[in-house]
Amino acid sequence: MDLRECKQDLRGRSGRFQAMRAIIAGLHPLCNDRGASTPMVDLTITFLGTGTSQGVPMIGCDCKVCLSSDPRDKRTRSSIFVESPECSWVIDTGTDFRTQCLRENVRHLDAVVYTHSHTDHIMGFDDLRVFCKGGRNLPIYASGPTMADLQRVFSFAFDGRNRFPGYILPVPHVVDGPFLLGETELVPLPVKHGRTEVFGYLFRRRGEKRAVYLSDCKQVPDEVVETLRGAPVLIVDALRHRPHPTHFCFDEALGLARAAGVGRTWFTHLCHEVLHAEAEKELPPDVRIGYDGLKLEV
Repeated sequence: MDLRECKQDLRGRSGRFQAMRAIIAGLHPLCNDRGASTPMVDLTITFLGTGTSQGVPMIGCDCKVCLSSDPRDKRTRSSIFVESPECSWVIDTGTDFRTQCLRENVRHLDAVVYTHSHTDHIMGFDDLRVFCKGGRNLPIYASGPTMADLQRVFSFAFDGRNRFPGYILPVPHVVDGPFLLGETELVPLPVKHGRTEVFGYLFRRRGEKRAVYLSDCKQVPDEVVETLRGAPVLIVDALRHRPHPTHFCFDEALGLARAAGVGRTWFTHLCHEVLHAEAEKELPPDVRIGYDGLKLEV
């Protein structure tokens, strides 16, 4: 095969590959958040975990969800990994953080962002040490109360007395308003999770909303609803069908999506009462259930 024939063959293969991608996207459009009018990917969001504080399956439980063979019913603690053309960051480092990074081959982080300081969202903190190789500092973003809890629980990392090779080297940044990671603006969205104030986050690029992440919430103030209004992607707490005192149930999450007029909605922070295949059939076509390893391009 000469050079001209080789180039023609490669072009043909590329065309067939693009056609196959289009077919796959057509079969499951919600798994491809690159709209036809969007020429490039601004953000890739990977669901590191979609489970509640005890994970799914739960220890010692023999319910049909915990015994399910569907990989979408295997839920580690809730967290997302976000990549932009300029940098990458993780939101929350829960108990399963190490396992999640190995599964998704996360090798570099430019920053860590926290929603709140509950155990299932912070206890993987020490596994951040690998991202500080060579004495590299790691920016940590959190609200004032959450940062205070991090500095208390992980005082060995913040007190400056353990600046040794192989240790985590955090640099605290208290979040009191929007901030930039690369060219992505993160807008904190304070919501109530029982007695705890949690920061959700709106991701905005070039002044345009790209996605919203609300991992734990029971009450969303009207001003926050207005801030996220019209966002093309909403990732939201939806623990189960039945109401819960500190988390959204399905109906409450659906109500927020409708009230805010968002585009596509993905449920996260799910417990072992939700069987993925059955529950998703009951949802509107623009609302899906997230699962560990899911990637969205927005």
